[in-house]
Amino acid sequence: MGERARQWLLVAGAGAAVGALSTAAVMRILSRSKRREGYVRSLLESNGVASGGAGSSVGTRVVATSDLLDDEVVSEQLTRNIQFFGMESQKKVTGSFVVVIGLGGVGSHAASMLLRSGVGRLLLVDFDQVSLSSLNRHAVATRDDVGTPKALCLKKHFSMIYPECQIEAKVQLYDPSCEDEILSGQPDFVLDCIDNIDTKVALLAACVRRGLRVLSAMGAGARADPTRIRVADLRESSNDPLSRAVRYRLKKDHGIEGGIPVVFSLEKPKAKLLPFQASKEEETPSDYQIVPGFRVRIIPVLGTIPAIFGQVMASYVITQLAKLDFQTEPIVNMDLDHYRILHHRLLEHEELIYGSAEQVLVDAEEVMYIVKELWRGRSARDQNLKDTGRKMWRSVNELMLVRWDKSKPAGVSNLILLKFNEADAHESTTLDQIKEEEPEFYNMVSRVLKQAEAEFAL
Repeated sequence: MGERARQWLLVAGAGAAVGALSTAAVMRILSRSKRREGYVRSLLESNGVASGGAGSSVGTRVVATSDLLDDEVVSEQLTRNIQFFGMESQKKVTGSFVVVIGLGGVGSHAASMLLRSGVGRLLLVDFDQVSLSSLNRHAVATRDDVGTPKALCLKKHFSMIYPECQIEAKVQLYDPSCEDEILSGQPDFVLDCIDNIDTKVALLAACVRRGLRVLSAMGAGARADPTRIRVADLRESSNDPLSRAVRYRLKKDHGIEGGIPVVFSLEKPKAKLLPFQASKEEETPSDYQIVPGFRVRIIPVLGTIPAIFGQVMASYVITQLAKLDFQTEPIVNMDLDHYRILHHRLLEHEELIYGSAEQVLVDAEEVMYIVKELWRGRSARDQNLKDTGRKMWRSVNELMLVRWDKSKPAGVSNLILLKFNEADAHESTTLDQIKEEEPEFYNMVSRVLKQAEAEFAL
């Protein structure tokens, strides 16, 4: 056999070996894929979804959430979240249990992103059905889902997106009689996406009483500006009729004045409730109620806004579950003139104490940053949140900025917000005294001012 022939045989043999290895690898992948397909099918069936379509039964839990990220498909599906949070924080999300009550435009989008972010267990609650008019804002519903209970509609679609999630769907109206049934099991978070005042107030009061973390959605209808959506304490929500009614009822009926985070819009509603029009003279609006006490008049809704509300809710909850440390922007309704007052007051104080204002290194806009971002609109010594946000302008007459360290200029990272009497006391003491007598306060202020240093690269 010639040299050239031997070379061809060697090449052919090597090719055959590589081909055999490749074939074996492909067979292993296909085999694993087949096993995976059977695993997913079993999950779908146990979640009440047949492999060929949707079922309507409520499934039971089948997978331990603590093991979900050990599965290569799940970990790959959540890889972007893992890269963002880190594995340990993502495990907190995946091991969490969240209850979503109200599955319309807001709730369906919130629940959808909780699912896609890897929440391991969801309880979905709504008494209503998908209608054609729901489709302009619902997260997953199609025309084929019209007439299907919203809870079961979400369960069907969710089970095909993330079958490992333990999904329970309850087709029922939340009211105090089912509080134990829905709020038991120590959920890590409850999302209130209800648009009925009585039911919303009952749910929020129950969560506060049970010590459950809850996030509530206020009115998303009749609004159009996505840049006006905020997260804040209920007492600071404004320009929202639903917020006002909920605040009043919680205080009057349950003695709750705040402490509940809400998603709301600063925008005033662009449209009003459409009038009820009965087809017969003898008919009344109550004849059209699905459930007694629920509205039958229509709120005009731009579908994008409730969707954004839901996305904001999901982002807030996921980051809380992952223990990602961030501060929401405070709702401080002060115009620049108020900050100019505080700036002018600082200049006067510097001239009085130090004989000159030359070491004031901030302008009115930087004063706004200091007041809003660093001190959250209240005195550094005042932990009472009632003086923040929409009420802050009332307290501007008793607040002023002073140097923290008297040996340094009055810059962004060396100014604290205090009441007049607190400022006088501060000027008569030293940092060493504060550090010795009030170490907790000293450390808190130092931490806040270091934040300013970092953000301004000082």
